[in-house]
Amino acid sequence: MRLIQITDCHLHADPAARSRTGVPHRQFVRVVEEAASWRPDMVLVTGDVSQDETAASYALAERELARLDCPWSWLPGNHDEPARMAECRPFDESVDLGQRRLLLLDTQVPGQTHGALGAARLEALAERLAEDERPTLVAMHHPPVSVGSRWVDALGLVDAEAFWEVLATHERVEAILCGHIHQAFECRRATPHGEVAIYACPATSDQFLPGAETFAVDAAALPGFRVFDLGDALSTRVERVAL
Repeated sequence: MRLIQITDCHLHADPAARSRTGVPHRQFVRVVEEAASWRPDMVLVTGDVSQDETAASYALAERELARLDCPWSWLPGNHDEPARMAECRPFDESVDLGQRRLLLLDTQVPGQTHGALGAARLEALAERLAEDERPTLVAMHHPPVSVGSRWVDALGLVDAEAFWEVLATHERVEAILCGHIHQAFECRRATPHGEVAIYACPATSDQFLPGAETFAVDAAALPGFRVFDLGDALSTRVERVAL
């Protein structure tokens, strides 16, 4: 089973619109094309699909993702308009990955850049974790850990500790997949049941400079995606895409 993660596309209604370092739509198309060549069984987009929150921007994304020869799902990020996004393509709460399952969480706080789950979503997560014995991947937009960049960390998941308290009562969570940080990143966090891996991947749009104290774009870094091969063990790698 091969899962590919794509994130932070920041598309506009106008395909020719520019970002700080390039043209998001052109880069998104190239990333999707390259991801497809890896023959994934599933593609996941972890938020910030749109920059301008327009129906047209989501239609552009859906058109390219529909060309994949596999199922795909997305979840909202802080820049997204969930109602328009869901009108274009409904959200999935979970995805069957054979030996594993994937749970998709919404961490958006309307009108804010930071994320939160809140009591109701955390309670629902606890219930969903108890429903299945298989190893579980959890996907969300905002990372539930510090990534070592002060300005990014200030915009992370504000109730991260409450999230980890839920995970501490369940031994099934194998890894967390997140977006938001526009860079390759991985770490592990100890729980009472062992370590949980946390992974992020490059954006399809602009890349952020790792370790920066204040906002900084990494103009030299290429867009990319993350590949997960889900056999008896999980293995992962980041692939960059030449433009």
